[in-house]
Amino acid sequence: MRILKTYGEGSAVAQAAIAQLEQRGAVNTAKVDDVVRGILATVRERGDEAVREYAARFDGLEESQALLVSHEEMQAAWESTSEELKAAMRLAQANIRAFAEKQLPRAWSFRPAEGMEVGQIVRPLGSVGCYVPGGRYPLPSTLLMTVTPAQVAGVERIVVCSPKPAKETMAAAWLASYETAGVMEFYRVGGAQAIAAMAYGTATIGAVDKIVGPGNLYVTAAKIAVSGAGGAETGIDMPAGPTEIIVTSESGDPEGIAADLVAQAEHDPEALAVLITSRATLAEEVVLEVKRQAQGNTIAQEALAAQGFAFVTASVDEARELTNRLAPEHLTVDAGADLRWVKNAGSVFVGHHTPQSMGDYISGPNHVLPTGRNGRVRGGLSVLDFVKVITVQQYTREALREVGPHTIALAEAEGLVGHAESVRVRMR
Repeated sequence: MRILKTYGEGSAVAQAAIAQLEQRGAVNTAKVDDVVRGILATVRERGDEAVREYAARFDGLEESQALLVSHEEMQAAWESTSEELKAAMRLAQANIRAFAEKQLPRAWSFRPAEGMEVGQIVRPLGSVGCYVPGGRYPLPSTLLMTVTPAQVAGVERIVVCSPKPAKETMAAAWLASYETAGVMEFYRVGGAQAIAAMAYGTATIGAVDKIVGPGNLYVTAAKIAVSGAGGAETGIDMPAGPTEIIVTSESGDPEGIAADLVAQAEHDPEALAVLITSRATLAEEVVLEVKRQAQGNTIAQEALAAQGFAFVTASVDEARELTNRLAPEHLTVDAGADLRWVKNAGSVFVGHHTPQSMGDYISGPNHVLPTGRNGRVRGGLSVLDFVKVITVQQYTREALREVGPHTIALAEAEGLVGHAESVRVRMR
């Protein structure tokens, strides 16, 4: 992890690093675009056959294994899970559900004028695909984070794809599908081939309306490709690629800050871990702690060596400005008062006693978060990603006669005579 000062003699190096980080989303996925597009095209053309070939090559899928994980397999996984882990999963699921229920938009209407009523209705998506990574670690938490808000939204068909699913992930699937009576299909397939199958559909895996969930560069690039302009097959939530963490601190504890940086860095060698502070002594202490805590954690060490930075700024205001420029996936700040200056972030963690790992598992807010500076335009996955807010309007004849002339005036000003006439004929 490198210390870079944004002022003085080393400022040019720091600014170059910052500029590169600002382009990280597009640059990172560009590295794998050609491979990903080849996989997408092959799955689209050859369907299940291609999916199985890729799954065998990348994830060790055996010829005798079905793509669909049976309910019996999920139930057996749940029954063989320790009571301690079952309790943790139930608590996580309950908190995620409660948070999603609070987020769920409601139908409403009002009357701006007598005889004129406008409002909205809320409808769930018909089908969604939830991608659950499984390459390096089993991630039952991601299954709960993606499936639970879809169930709260009322999505009719929920598809889960995960490569070589571990017992813990299948146990979470049983909890999600059985205890909440959610309709769910679970397939043992991952990578870009899983995204292709959910986007285009195969004989076994039917296409979905939207794909959500985090993943590595290949998964992220595939999600972007299938949702691109000009022939998009499916919607996506956001690019949610390799993990990012920024800690912006003036008074934080070096040991705690380092622990969060190492924790998020261990997700992926491509993970980004950054400290931003105006205190050079704090940066030095954190970097030493990171080195100590990362010992023996190979993935974290690799990520920190490649994408680990401690930026020392000339002022507190510069530290805050830089944080918003980088728009991190995870952001930790010192105190609640810091929320006043936060503009761009996927999820914010406040204070020494709020490790980011709590948000990864148990708090309730979703851990599927925007990466690659997409925190500038949206927050994390939520129940809003699984519903459509449909606007509604209705007029009586009297209200149309009252308000309609204003529409006619605007339509004629724009030269859209047909628009004007569609109002005029109903006013008679």
